[in-house]
Amino acid sequence: MSEKHLVCQGATCQCKFGTTPDKLTVKTQSKRYINEKDGSKKLLATHVDIGATFEKNTFGSCKKMNNSPCQAVVTQWSGYYDKIILDDNKGKALLEDSKATCPVGGPDCITIINHGQTAEASAQNVKNADKEVLAEMIPFVNFIDQESHIQLNVLS
Repeated sequence: MSEKHLVCQGATCQCKFGTTPDKLTVKTQSKRYINEKDGSKKLLATHVDIGATFEKNTFGSCKKMNNSPCQAVVTQWSGYYDKIILDDNKGKALLEDSKATCPVGGPDCITIINHGQTAEASAQNVKNADKEVLAEMIPFVNFIDQESHIQLNVLS
């Protein structure tokens, strides 16, 4: 993979010994948001997001504990991006191929299966887009640019 995505709150993680995924929760900082115009949901995840840092703190049944309920705990992260360091918590940004260690599952048993970022098209994106390309991609919508406002008119 030539391009790796940064990981944010809501990223889906899975333990190789668990039965269900869980979502990452960022608890170590509250200022640095990514991939979101409003800056209210997608906190940047870092290597200092350790401990009970998931929404449910479980990956279902744990094969290492004879299928007893998992109690997900991250003791450390590996494979993070050390060129982005947050001033707030000295955390280094997690990448989609970063892995976490659990005291039960061992090193790198927890992987990120979805980085958590989502595409959000804004009116400015539509305004900046090539109108001919938009007409080819979405032929049933008429894109009209008037006085710096974008109007989307569905053709009948």
